[in-house]
Amino acid sequence: MSDLPRKAVTRTAKLAALPLGFAGRATWGLGKRIVGESAEIVGRELQQRTAEQLFKVLGELKGGAMKFGQALSVFESALPEEIAGPYRAALTKLQEAAPPMPTRTVHAVLQERLGPDWRDLFEEFEDKPAAAASIGQVHRAVWHDGREVAVKVQYPGAGEALLSDLGQLSRFARLLGPLIPGMDIKPLIAELRDRVSEELDYGLEAQAQSVHAEEFADDPDVVVPAVVHQCDQVLVTEWIDGIPLSEVIADGTQEQRDRAGQLLARFLFSGPARTGLLHADPHPGNFRLLPGGPDGPDDWRLGVLDFGTVDRLPGGLPTPIGISLRMTLDGEAETVYELLCAEGFVKETVELDPDAVLDYLLPIIEPARVEAFTFTRSWMRSQAARIADPRSPAYQLGKQLNLPPAYLLIHRVTLSTIGVLCQLGANVRLRDELEEWLPGFAADAPEDTGTDEEESAEGA
Repeated sequence: MSDLPRKAVTRTAKLAALPLGFAGRATWGLGKRIVGESAEIVGRELQQRTAEQLFKVLGELKGGAMKFGQALSVFESALPEEIAGPYRAALTKLQEAAPPMPTRTVHAVLQERLGPDWRDLFEEFEDKPAAAASIGQVHRAVWHDGREVAVKVQYPGAGEALLSDLGQLSRFARLLGPLIPGMDIKPLIAELRDRVSEELDYGLEAQAQSVHAEEFADDPDVVVPAVVHQCDQVLVTEWIDGIPLSEVIADGTQEQRDRAGQLLARFLFSGPARTGLLHADPHPGNFRLLPGGPDGPDDWRLGVLDFGTVDRLPGGLPTPIGISLRMTLDGEAETVYELLCAEGFVKETVELDPDAVLDYLLPIIEPARVEAFTFTRSWMRSQAARIADPRSPAYQLGKQLNLPPAYLLIHRVTLSTIGVLCQLGANVRLRDELEEWLPGFAADAPEDTGTDEEESAEGA
């Protein structure tokens, strides 16, 4: 049996201790205030200590705790540098690794799912995992036909661990809120819970990956490994080497950063248009830079992994997104506001200033205004601080806006991708990708939004 069910009590105790630790630090902070230290300094110290404890606990666990940590880690660039610095390494670690499953457990799963002669399917099988994630770990192997493959083995009891962890985390989501300025933690946890059943189903993942692998088979920029074999709790795909994006973020050249950022933006917007699916887990551990792009061996392609979480968008990204963004850039605030109202972003009972709404959406609008935009941590921090400051108009307006269910995952994936681009510090020609792939954005795009809106709602 897996170590997950056996250690459920320990896992629960670790997670339950988090809010107690938060409360203890709040008392410590009050004491510091009493002796005269400023609220700003005490607040930053509290935030840093809280974050260090949170990511230490999340890094020790699999399941929903790690899933939450990975989702949160892409917003690290929104934090003040003096806060983010001390635990950036822990965040990066969450993107790439987790404690491994015992070898005997791996063999037991393979024997149960592939049969007693499972070793005959492989010429070689490495017992030491090459990577570990929230619900499974990956082993490098050679398939019986000689192909190098990645064998993803699901942790027994992973579903229970995911739901238990996310349930625990949701109980004190309010306390986690201050960690990422402008980020509402509770909906993020709720959405992760809603996606659990899909991510545990390797059949759905294999289907989504196969669709992408077929569509991008001859693509000069994007590589998606083909599915070799799939059954309950085991998924075998072709192996791809490359530089993990987390390493590019830490040590990559500017050329690598810019190329990775451009291709990440291209994949974000082209994927739904070409496959009807949106890859919805854009943390750096799921991407690789591979040598050998269209300009030769010194160029780079983007390898894409892990299709366990996707949004089904049969008509591609909703056309109203492209139309709204194009009209915004053309200065048509009133028309954009009417369209956002029609889509449900503004509740019928609320009346807002159209120009203020567009100002609130600046993090998405600003990079599309110019031919090329350099995404930086400082820019991300300034945007997050503007939205998170209770004294700012943007903060008050944000509380009045509504996010329709059909747009929930699209919104998170877009913000997460922007977070990764800021971690990369990439200079990206985002407008090129929008004009090529975003329905409704090009100047000659049709204005009719009905079909895409209905299809997008059905896909969600």
